[in-house]
Amino acid sequence: MDDKNLMQDILLLEKGVCDLYMHGAIESSTQNINQTFKNALNESLCMQDDIYKKMQEKGWYQTDTAQQDKINTLKQKFTNMQA
Repeated sequence: MDDKNLMQDILLLEKGVCDLYMHGAIESSTQNINQTFKNALNESLCMQDDIYKKMQEKGWYQTDTAQQDKINTLKQKFTNMQA
C-alpha cells in the first residue's frame, strides 16, 4: 500500500468518524452529552480538513471549480422551491 492509498483510507475513516459524531450529537439525550459529541465532531472535522489539504498539496485529491452560472442556476432552483 502506497502513501496515497493510505491517506485515502485515513480520509475515508475520518469522514466516517465525523458521521458517527454527528449522529451522536443529534441523538444525545442531555446537553452535556450533546456538547461532548459536538466538540468531538469539530475536532474530527478539523482533522479531516488537514488530511484533505495534505492530499491536495500532493495532487492526490483534485477538485473541480464550479462554474458561476451553474451555481446561480442551482441557487435559483432552491430559492424557487422555498417560495
